[in-house]
Amino acid sequence: MKIIGITGPTGAGKTTALNALTSLGGCIIDADAVYHELTVSSAPMREEISARFPGVYEGTTLHRKKLGAIVFQDEKALADLDEIIQKYVTQATREKLTQAEAEGRPAAAIDAIKLLESGLSDLCHCTLAVTAPDELRVKRIMARDGISEEYAWMRVNAQHNSAWFQERCDYNLHNTEADTVETFAERARALFRTLLEE
Repeated sequence: MKIIGITGPTGAGKTTALNALTSLGGCIIDADAVYHELTVSSAPMREEISARFPGVYEGTTLHRKKLGAIVFQDEKALADLDEIIQKYVTQATREKLTQAEAEGRPAAAIDAIKLLESGLSDLCHCTLAVTAPDELRVKRIMARDGISEEYAWMRVNAQHNSAWFQERCDYNLHNTEADTVETFAERARALFRTLLEE
């Protein structure tokens, strides 16, 4: 089974690329969804987060805003949280990859914004950056999330730029103004077919 790490900034077209892989029989492991699932289902992770950040949990409910208010103003706290999360997300991702292989999937994609920083890329045979011009990303984020242009730019500027992802990944799919969802999906499918044959 081919394991492909897929990353890139928000609004670049990762969902379209992931859907293209699904159409070829691949399965998608969304690292964000894995984390959200673990905040409820993993007692050991809850305990570690609670020990480091007292008061952010009420039973099995994580108060994300309370946790965010702490970690987004303190680099050390954010690094500590990332370290706790990654350990559990990586283990859960390994289990999901084993399950996908047992199902006979030709490929599995790990979809993670912090694929390269988190060590999840170590589980992959290759990595793919999905990128797009900032202006196009802002338009897409505004339409997708119903937010103002100013807020969309804040989100775009808070992430690594396209070049950062392109320089660090094995492959790159660049979405342009000229692309439609269909043409971009077809380019993604063509790349995945090639990767699955290697």
